[in-house]
Amino acid sequence: MYSLTPGYRIPALQRGLSPVETLLTKANAGVGGAVLMSAMITPPPLAAFGVVGAAAALLNVAPGPRSIARWATVGYRHLRERSVPGSVVAHPGATTTWSLYPEHGTMQDPLRRAAFHDAFSRALTFAGGQARSAGVQVHVTHHTTTGDYTDHTQTISVHVPKGLVGHPARILDTIAGEFAGLGVLTAVTPEPVPAVTERGSGWAGLDDGRYAATARITGWPEETGGDLMPKLLLGPGTDRSLAVLYRPLPAGQSRRSAKWQRAASEAFTNDKVKQDAQDNASESTHGALVQGASLVDLDAYLTVWGDSPETVTDARWQASLAADRHRIRLDWLAGQQHRAHVMTTPHGASTRKGAIL
Repeated sequence: MYSLTPGYRIPALQRGLSPVETLLTKANAGVGGAVLMSAMITPPPLAAFGVVGAAAALLNVAPGPRSIARWATVGYRHLRERSVPGSVVAHPGATTTWSLYPEHGTMQDPLRRAAFHDAFSRALTFAGGQARSAGVQVHVTHHTTTGDYTDHTQTISVHVPKGLVGHPARILDTIAGEFAGLGVLTAVTPEPVPAVTERGSGWAGLDDGRYAATARITGWPEETGGDLMPKLLLGPGTDRSLAVLYRPLPAGQSRRSAKWQRAASEAFTNDKVKQDAQDNASESTHGALVQGASLVDLDAYLTVWGDSPETVTDARWQASLAADRHRIRLDWLAGQQHRAHVMTTPHGASTRKGAIL
């Protein structure tokens, strides 16, 4: 659950672009190929090469953690949306949330934590194999509140989009049985999404009096080993929330994705060291698929809380220092804080993939 170690789980952001950008990139590649092929028969106007090149630059050149097109989209949303749109968390489908309490010390013990991750991976593999196309989303949150003692709250939510399968209740009940073996599982009704009343550069004020700053975890070292909880959540007197959104892929889609990822790395990677690293990752992916696992597209988010803008700004700084210490990269989602805090609530299970760019 806390394991973000690269292997057969592929981080969504590291895989590249958003779904719309991926489609546009493929269309741009097709148009570019057509222009090049036509050049062998009749030389096209230079403007055609300029249009294809400009589109490729907008979609693929990344000044920071996003492409130019994605930065433009974020800026447009910043001007258009002043709060969280209902459509972000109202994606039609069946959603169920449980609270989970593993046995004491499970996440601190390496052997028990590995067994916990294996059992959770089996549940994800089952969820991904229930439909022809990807769509089932499993969302995990963990909250720590510090006071006289540290209070931990953990939830698991599963969302099955409308029309994906004929009987979503069968999938939800079966997945609940899988999760019941991980600890004490209790069905809960999540609290409503807190409304945003204030916005600042890098934080959002909520109607319950709290202030939040949310970052997307865009990179982590292989040696993380699934112990993100003690590294990110057990900070010095700070309230933090960690959430991971899993999108397990069906077996066929997992194999096609692994095949094309390997082909792309072999065709477009000139750096020999980087190519060898990608080959090692491909071998790990191949071994996991042979053993019956499936690829999982995932996003991870970290939220820090405070009772004032100054407090949450300081908490954000402390979280950045802790992430740097453990070689974890954070993207603080400029212009999206009014929406980003939703991703560390159980309502993040029913969000669309493009909700956070």
